[in-house]
Amino acid sequence: MKEFILKKLVAYITTGYPSLEFTVEMALALAEAGVDTLELGMPFSDPVADGPVIEKANLKALQNGFKLEHLFDASAKIAPHIDTLWMGYFNPFYHKGMDFFIDQAKESGVNGFIIPDLPLEEAKPYKPMMNEANLALIDFIAPTDSKERIKEIVTDAQKFIYLVAYAGITGAGHNEDLQPIITDIKEFTDTPVYVGFGVDQNTAKEKVKGVDGVIVGSAFVKVLLDESLNNAQKISKISSIAKEIKEKINT
Repeated sequence: MKEFILKKLVAYITTGYPSLEFTVEMALALAEAGVDTLELGMPFSDPVADGPVIEKANLKALQNGFKLEHLFDASAKIAPHIDTLWMGYFNPFYHKGMDFFIDQAKESGVNGFIIPDLPLEEAKPYKPMMNEANLALIDFIAPTDSKERIKEIVTDAQKFIYLVAYAGITGAGHNEDLQPIITDIKEFTDTPVYVGFGVDQNTAKEKVKGVDGVIVGSAFVKVLLDESLNNAQKISKISSIAKEIKEKINT
């Protein structure tokens, strides 16, 4: 009898919006709701892979005075309770230095990084540094990648592979048949494959077919941006959505 392995849920939230205290409370509530890994978004003024929802939250967090030290402070309170990754664009990593971020991640208890605009070739110099620090740098695969490219990307993949559900930005909600590319990925690696982009409580059950988990961002951040809700209501609603998604991907 084949063992049933629970599929994983990764949740993204924007650090510092609506406040740093809220980010910590929200993260701990997501852990309670069954989220397996938390992506703490590092607000950036030009989040090229993110759709208008996450971009708006990024800008609001920056307007609220977000600084990198706020990310580190929040992470130290969150990471002991849930597997935590920092999701950010390469600009801050380049300016501060990867060594700086590796040291801060180790100090905060964070387990790795998601950097959407750092392609494989440019990431290669940093991988040994991260391996030595026991930190993961999550690799991306897109539906447009060739089989040869997939093989190259997944050779050293760690933690999980981020399969982009379609060519475009997060939250756009397109549909593509991912089964051929999932088959190609699984041919070359046993590293878990998680699907991101366009995943919410309505699409999760379909999107998780053939993969090991889903990554959800815009569906949660939409609630963060809903000014008709107070903070307690936002936490309650996002937690409820997370529970619903976790249940749907495992039934």
